[in-house]
Amino acid sequence: MTATVTELKTGLKTRLDTITNLRAYAVQPDQVNPSLGGIAWPTLESVTYHGAMGPGLVTHVFTVSVIVGRAAERTAQNLMDTYLSYDSGIRAAIEGDKTLGGKAQTLIVEEASNISTVDANDTTYLTVDFRVVVYA
Repeated sequence: MTATVTELKTGLKTRLDTITNLRAYAVQPDQVNPSLGGIAWPTLESVTYHGAMGPGLVTHVFTVSVIVGRAAERTAQNLMDTYLSYDSGIRAAIEGDKTLGGKAQTLIVEEASNISTVDANDTTYLTVDFRVVVYA
């Protein structure tokens, strides 16, 4: 049986929880208030059915959004660099369990993009989006 979208989002949150000081959510938080390690959450972008013969493979594409801190702060810029690197970054955390606790067949973090700023709460924050493809 194919995993539900909720199970996959929870699995992504669990993987993000392995990063020290990063506050991870399974859904977009109501308020943007990054802690020392920032905040992150997955958003489902698309679902492709019938990827194999019959209904056997469903492909889910997620965007994992990460907001690290005020754009003007050097610590936020350094944290962004860390999250974009492999060894201690978002990619390593997510790909640390490619089955998301047994709910997926495999996954891949394809890219980091939209590295920019976002305005919230009268503050400008650094942000980045990670494209994650999950095969369930």
